[in-house]
Amino acid sequence: MSPGRIAVVTVTYSPGEHLDHFITTLAHATGEKPQVILADNGSVDGVPELAAEANSHVRLLRTGGNLGYGGAINRAVAEIDPDIEFIVISNPDIRWGTDSIDELLAAAERWPRAGALGPMVLDPDGTVYPSARSVPGLLDGAGHAILGTVWPANPWTRRYRQDNEQISERTVGWLSGSCLLVRRSAFDSIDGFDSRYFMYMEDVDFGDRLGKAGWHNVFVPTAEVTHAQGHAASRHPELMLPAHHASAYRFQADRHPHWWQAPLRLALRAGLAIRSRIAVRSALRQQARG
Repeated sequence: MSPGRIAVVTVTYSPGEHLDHFITTLAHATGEKPQVILADNGSVDGVPELAAEANSHVRLLRTGGNLGYGGAINRAVAEIDPDIEFIVISNPDIRWGTDSIDELLAAAERWPRAGALGPMVLDPDGTVYPSARSVPGLLDGAGHAILGTVWPANPWTRRYRQDNEQISERTVGWLSGSCLLVRRSAFDSIDGFDSRYFMYMEDVDFGDRLGKAGWHNVFVPTAEVTHAQGHAASRHPELMLPAHHASAYRFQADRHPHWWQAPLRLALRAGLAIRSRIAVRSALRQQARG
C-alpha cells in the first residue's frame, strides 16, 4: 500500500485534554488520514497511551527520556517512511481549522522550493499570533528582548514580528514550530532540528538554516489553526523562562562564533541572564497572586 503524502508528528509531555482536541480536529484538516506519531518525552498522565489505544492511526513512540522538542521531532521523523513527501510538525495543543493541512499542501505545490509552510496561528480568543517573523539580528533581538513587554510597539519588535506586513501568502525568515508542514527533502537536507536547543528558538534556528540552504519558509494565512500556547511555560516559569533565554544566547552565539566576538558573546550571556532572573521573579509573583 502507498504510504500517502503526509505524516503527522507531535511531541507529548503530559498533554492532558489538548491531545484529544488535536486528534479530533485533525480529521477536518485534511482529506487524507495520515499516521500520527506521538513522540513522548516522558508523560505521566496516561493520555498518550489512551490516544494510541483508541485510534488505529495514532502511534505512541517513547523517546526514552525528555529529549526536548527538536530532539523528539528528529527521533519521530526517523521512523517515517522516506517515501512520504511531507511531514506535519505540530504541538499537541493545536486545534486544526477546516482544510488547514490541505491548504498548506496546496501552497506547497505553488512554492516548489518551500521547505516549510506555516498557517495563520490564532490564540484561543481569536486574535492572530505573529507566527511568521524575520530572523532576529543582534539589534532587533536585543531591542525586542529589552523593550518587547514594556513597549510592545517599539520599532525593533515590530520589525522582528513583521507587524507592518500585510496578511498575505509570502516568504518569511522563520515560522512558528507550533505548526509546520515540512518537505521531507528539505528537512533531511539540513539534518532536521538542532537537538542542542532543548526548548525554544529551535524553530528560529530551523527556519534560518532552511533559508541558508536555499529553501523558502512560506506563510499561508488561508490555513488556520488555534494554539493554546504557553500552558507549560505558565505552570513552570522557573524552568521555562531560563530555557528560553539560554536558547536565545545559543542562537546568537552560534552566529557570532569568532574569537574576536568573544566580548559580544560575554555581554549577551550576562544581559540575558539578568533578564531571565527578572522575568522569573515577575512570573512567580503573578503566579502567587493567582
